[in-house]
This record gives sequence, C-alpha cells and structure tokens, in this order.
Amino acid sequence: MKSLHYFSLSPFLFVILFSLLWVTSAHANESFLDCLSLHSNDSSSISKVIFTQNNSSYSSVLESTIRNFRFTAPSTPKPLVIVTPLHVSHIQATIYCSKKHGLQIRTRSGGHDLEGLSYASEVPFVIVDMVNLRLIDIDVENKVAWVQSGAVLGELYYNIANRSNTLAFPAGLCPTVGIGGYLSGGGYGFLFRKYGLAADNVIDAELVDVDGRLVDRKSMGEDLFWAIRGGGGGSFGIVVAWKIQLVSVPATVTVFRINKNLEQNATELVHRWQSVAPKLPKEIFPTLVLRKVNSSEDGKRTILASFRFTFLGSIDGVVPLMQERFPELGLVREDCTEMSWIESILYMGNLSNKTLNILLDRTFQSPIVSPSFKTKSDYVRKPIPKIGFHGLWSRLFEDEGATASIIFIAYGGIMDEIPVTATPFPHRAGNLYQIIYNAGWQQEENVISERYIRWIRRLYIYMGPFVSKSPRQAYLNYRDLDIGINNQGYTSFAQASIWGRKYFVNNFDRLVRVKTKVDPNNFFRHEQSIPPVFN
Repeated sequence: MKSLHYFSLSPFLFVILFSLLWVTSAHANESFLDCLSLHSNDSSSISKVIFTQNNSSYSSVLESTIRNFRFTAPSTPKPLVIVTPLHVSHIQATIYCSKKHGLQIRTRSGGHDLEGLSYASEVPFVIVDMVNLRLIDIDVENKVAWVQSGAVLGELYYNIANRSNTLAFPAGLCPTVGIGGYLSGGGYGFLFRKYGLAADNVIDAELVDVDGRLVDRKSMGEDLFWAIRGGGGGSFGIVVAWKIQLVSVPATVTVFRINKNLEQNATELVHRWQSVAPKLPKEIFPTLVLRKVNSSEDGKRTILASFRFTFLGSIDGVVPLMQERFPELGLVREDCTEMSWIESILYMGNLSNKTLNILLDRTFQSPIVSPSFKTKSDYVRKPIPKIGFHGLWSRLFEDEGATASIIFIAYGGIMDEIPVTATPFPHRAGNLYQIIYNAGWQQEENVISERYIRWIRRLYIYMGPFVSKSPRQAYLNYRDLDIGINNQGYTSFAQASIWGRKYFVNNFDRLVRVKTKVDPNNFFRHEQSIPPVFN
C-alpha cells in the first residue's frame, strides 16, 4: 500500500537525492517567500505569520496540532513553509505563490486528519494553518453563528453555552477538533439523530477559490456550496468561515452508562442493542463502546460493553421509555444523571472532572484515543449474528487489542429522513449503525506501530462479511488510506472511485463534476482529494 510511509534507498543514493532535493527546495523556498511579500497587501504583516525551517518557532508551530503522534517520527515529511494567516489576503497570497512555484498546499484547522494529510506530504508543500482565524460570532435571537475555520469545537461550544443554555450545535465530543476539517467531512455528534449532521446545519460559507477570489454561498453557486459540506477539505479551496444554524436543546438532558462484561451477558445485550438502538426516538443518542478489560476473576480478561446514552429530556422521560424498549439492559433511575447540554459534552467525552475552561485548551490531549493510533470505519445494515461477535471478542483478546476500542454509533432518527443526496455524505437511511475501530499505542511504541496496524487490518478483514457491501462504505472524517489513494500526478476517475465510492457512494460523481468545474487543473490535491476529469 502506498501512503505517507516512506521508501528506502541505499545510503549513497539517499545522500545524493536528499542533496538535490534540498538545493531545489531551498531555491523554491526563497522564491516563494519573495513572492509572498510581493503579493501580500501588507508585506510587514505577512512576515509575522511565515515560519520556515530556519525559524526557531517552526517546530513548535508544526507540532502544536499534530494530534496523532504516529506522525511525529523524524521520517515524516515536513513543510517548506508554514503560514498562519491573520486575514484573507494572506491566504490569497499563499495560493497564488504556491501555484506559481509548484508547491502543494495542506490546510490545517485542528490537526485531526487521522492520516496526517493536513500537515504531511510526499511532495514539496506549504501548510496553511488556520489557527489565527478562529473568531466566533453568535446571534442568539436568530439562532445562527459565523465561525472561522481555525476555531475548534470546544471554543464553539463554550461560546454558545456562555450565551444560552438552550442552544447547541450538532457536532462531536472532542473539543480540539477544528471546525474547518470537521464540517468539510460532514461531522456527526450526539444530536445528529435529532438534527442531522453538522454539515446539514451549514447555511453559508466564505471560501477562497483556486483563483484567489473570496466567495460566499451566492457567488460560489449551489454546486460548490453542496460539495464543501461533506466532500472533504483540500479539494475545492480554503474555507475561511462557516455560517451555521444553531439548534434548540432542553435546559435539562439525561445521561447514563451501563457496563456489562461477558460474564454478565454482554454478548446477548450487544446483539439486542443492534435492533433496539436505531429505532429509539430521535431525542436519544445511543452509543456502545467495546474493549478488553480485567475481569473480577484474578488473571482473567474479559470484554466490557459500555452502553452509553444521552437523552434530550429528564430522567422521568427516559427511564420508562428504556424499560419498555430495552428491558434487558435493566436501567433504573439511579443509573441516570441530569445535567445541562454543555455538561453532557464533558461527561460523554470523559471530561466530567474538568471545568468548562477545558473546552478552550487547544493543547489538551483527549482521553478518548491513545497518543498514536490507526482508525477504520464501517456501516452496518443488517444485525451481526452472535457468532460474529464471538469472533470479534477473540480478536480483541489478542495482545495488540490491549488498548483498542470498537465503538458503535446508532443511526435512525432524522438520518433516515434526509435524502442521501442532500450533501456529499451518503450514509443515511438503511444504516443501523456505524462502527469505529481504533488501535492505539504509546508514542514510544511508534517503532513497532506496524504491529498494531497489521492487527487492525486483520480485524477489518474479519468484519467484512458483516458490514455494508458494494461498496463497503466508510466515513471520510475517519480517513483511511488503506482503502485507496490517488497518484502524485494524474489520477483516473476509475482509480479515485476505488476510495471515492466508499466515502461518497454515488455522490462521488457529482463531486468530480464540481471539482472539474472549479479546479480543473487540480491545484488543491492530496492522497484522497477529489480529482477532476481531464479532457
């Protein structure tokens, strides 16, 4: 598999090749910097947001939002230049000069691209890091907000909560995820069964296109506006800001977790969950986390199934409902806790011991995932038989599964009602739930990372018979280069369709048409960017 994992050469050839690349890159770098100064409205201001490899702050800026430490190895390719724009003119100058000097652009909002594509590339490249563009303007009366792409979910949530305890946005749990990348990939969260994806609630945007023009929804046109809401970042331009629709939540929500291991009938309950969870009212967000843990018996390991729910309402509303729909789970009032929506974000993100200020800490390392990790995803359209779970347990019992987790996200609700063509995200009606597979390890174990990666690939192969087929679907924001990549140069429609159909199904066709119209020369590109059709 070709990916961001790099080839080997004899020492002599490597020294020659590296020397040539260094001389070429250094010349391109110098010319590029001159170009930025010439084409910025304020050359003195842009000089403050340019970081080259000779700059003392270069490494700290680069590493500030590398969220997957799998890509902190010295062998990971680094950008010639990092630009942290303060305003649109800096982005426009960077696009112009990158085109002129043959450099690719990687755009980074929060650094959560799971394959590192927002900050690593095998070809000479520049990072546009949106960290300085993170203004949030909330209009409580009209239930809308403008959010710049460099803001993170935690900052958005904090600002909403400061203005209202009955407004929210249907996004995810990790507070350091960048708005730009998240919305570009669709974005689901624990309100999505009630209100749809985050991208379903985007009502306008400002984007700098390949020609350097700043366009909004009206001037970019409905095709491009459709494409950027789930078609992935790094294909169509650089989105500077998004106008989002805020949604109503009750002042009180209820959360609960019930943990069961194999000795407590977990297999039966997990099997039953598949039929119950997708049919629950849209006010309930059911998730299920599976992992290997110590049993109560000395020296024995077991599988823990953690059934987690958020309900938009009170304990009095959810307990009788769950006792009727899922009596086998045994929910009682004492299992439940009432809190505000913003408190439930912390609770479900394993941050209930933190204050709301944690949402503003952009350096915070989420406890949800290991420092280094590999993730894959699937969609389930028919319940997995019990024998399928027995095989899953045996794989979690393997040594590499020690810190792994498997998460089920129930679908249904309004997701069954929104057309599959509403946005590029096609995973709507017919899906019972989504699976997220996560293999994790410590940063110091990066030298043996292939051991964990091979394990999750074997697990993925095992699950093949139980999940969606033709294509086997995947979620773009859990990017996975294993399912296919583009060439560095020309990529045919047929080759890109290998991975494109898995993320977008038939919506891939329209994305290619939009790309061909707005970026026919394929300037904005990466390993899984939408390709144009070349004549």
